Amino acid sequence: MTPRFERNLRIRFSHCDPAGIVFYPQYFVLFVGLVEDWVTEGLGISYARLLSERRVGLPTVNMQCDFKAICRMGDEVSLGLQLQHVGRSSLRVRLDCRRGEQVCVTAVNTLVSTDLNTHRSIPLPDDLRTALPSPETP
Repeated sequence: MTPRFERNLRIRFSHCDPAGIVFYPQYFVLFVGLVEDWVTEGLGISYARLLSERRVGLPTVNMQCDFKAICRMGDEVSLGLQLQHVGRSSLRVRLDCRRGEQVCVTAVNTLVSTDLNTHRSIPLPDDLRTALPSPETP
């Protein structure tokens, strides 16, 4: 299993709906931020530079999600990411949100490397591929 990249976060008012729980699309926003942090801090490749200067995108092309427990404003959670699979131009990562030991949300996200000028898939950049830990393919 690859190492789990992790970020701690306090659930804020802006994450919640009128019922006082995280509005489910907010998890997708949080997970996109987690991927950005993983690339920048975990892999040592500036995500901002990857997009703006190198014109390489990593858009989500598929996400499967399971919501297991609610999170409320003020909850301290941990967002986690583990690499599952590396293809020619794609990555599959497992994402989760945990409150203590309780898993609240799990997701499997497939990202594809794209040329931001043509919006077509391209092979993963060599430096990105080299920086990736070796995943166990399920």
